[in-house]
Amino acid sequence: MASSHAKHDVFQAVADPTRRKLLKLLSNQEMSITVISDHFPMTRTAVAKHLHILEDAGLVKERKAGREKRYRLEPEPLMELRDWLNYFELFWENKLNALKAFVESDVPAKKDIDKQQK
Repeated sequence: MASSHAKHDVFQAVADPTRRKLLKLLSNQEMSITVISDHFPMTRTAVAKHLHILEDAGLVKERKAGREKRYRLEPEPLMELRDWLNYFELFWENKLNALKAFVESDVPAKKDIDKQQK
């Protein structure tokens, strides 16, 4: 779960499409802010602000490597998001199953209507 001292929670952090793209980019490897910034049509300062929010939420870790900062994904806080979505997936699954049952039960009735129209 998210720590109580985090300024941003996981849900706030992933709400922004740019931050979701940052997480995806960092899922493959650790990167410097210079390399990260090359993937976005915004200033390095804007990218740094997004990274700061992700870091506050515990989704990204920063480390110094010489004179540059390098960032990497920390996927553990995403478990909170996954657990929340899994809970609601039950409702989606129930609705889809009900729709499927309705559609499948309606198929013979539709065939009968088609026969009557001929």
